[in-house]
Amino acid sequence: MALQCKAYDVLRDHIVGGSSGWNMNYKDENWVGKPGNIIFMAGDRYVFNYRKGEHNVVVVNKEGFDNCKTTPTDKVYTSGKDSITLQHGDNYFICSMKGHCPTMRTSRHVP
Repeated sequence: MALQCKAYDVLRDHIVGGSSGWNMNYKDENWVGKPGNIIFMAGDRYVFNYRKGEHNVVVVNKEGFDNCKTTPTDKVYTSGKDSITLQHGDNYFICSMKGHCPTMRTSRHVP
């Protein structure tokens, strides 16, 4: 009997910020740890937990990430429990509330 494993069987949800969530004290190293501790795959989901109305999540490009800037075409999430599927390549996320970025930003390269 052959063991079959479909890609979607191993995809995971990653809670951004761990138990602390997406907040002004956010730091990648607090939940991801050293490089290689967590393997990220295209199709995995980043789950952003935060107080609705206090923060948001905006999917931006590298320029938006580096400069904490959004454009009218950027996707904005505001539910307080946002699930965003990671894509192959570079994924960039910021909070666009005034003064929250650069503290509240994260990026992930997915091979």
